[in-house]
Amino acid sequence: MRKEKGEYTYPFPRPSVTTDCVIFGYDGKNLKLLLVERGIPPFKGMWALPGGYLQMDEDAIDGAKRELFEETGLRDAYIEQFRTFSAVDRDPRGRVITIAHLALVRISEVKGGDDAAKAQWFPLKDVPQLAFDHDMILREAMKALRQKIHFEPVGFELLPAVFTMPQLQHLYESILDVRFDRRNFTSKMLHLGILEDTGDRQAGAPSRVPATYRFNKDRYDALKSKGFRLEF
Repeated sequence: MRKEKGEYTYPFPRPSVTTDCVIFGYDGKNLKLLLVERGIPPFKGMWALPGGYLQMDEDAIDGAKRELFEETGLRDAYIEQFRTFSAVDRDPRGRVITIAHLALVRISEVKGGDDAAKAQWFPLKDVPQLAFDHDMILREAMKALRQKIHFEPVGFELLPAVFTMPQLQHLYESILDVRFDRRNFTSKMLHLGILEDTGDRQAGAPSRVPATYRFNKDRYDALKSKGFRLEF
């Protein structure tokens, strides 16, 4: 039986829904966060996580991917939903629920999209106070990233395809906020068998010139299928 348009529409208040993206990048020295400067009220002039209202013809992950593309020009970066934030008073514009996503990008591949002019990378230690409840969203994103790094090779999403062991160690130290012994870290990572030496280091090069590696996802997937967890 054909239903009339609006037959199942009820006169209840409806919250708005947004997606916010916590976009991390790594420049070889610092873990960084991509922020946008708000050009309109509320919180005009303050920095915020990239995000926006969910459109009627897209689901949450599509909305997050659209926001990511608008800020970075990337379509295939790692992105995953990690939490919903629904405090009643989180947005002064009204009842707004946001679905937060964690994104990891290689800064060298970021081209900048439609909103690039108002976007800027910040080292985590230099992140200013953020608009809305974005400070809390960032804290929760860091918790999610630190948990995930034990089960997923997310660190390799931030590194270039070819990297050095010091770059890998410093990235993991930046994410976990710890310091590792260099020899122990190198021994552990090489013992796992998930790194391939590129062999690009020239013969006779000084020992201080680090070797370069690639991540072997097939080997990692084989370990993961056996219940692998990366412990430090």
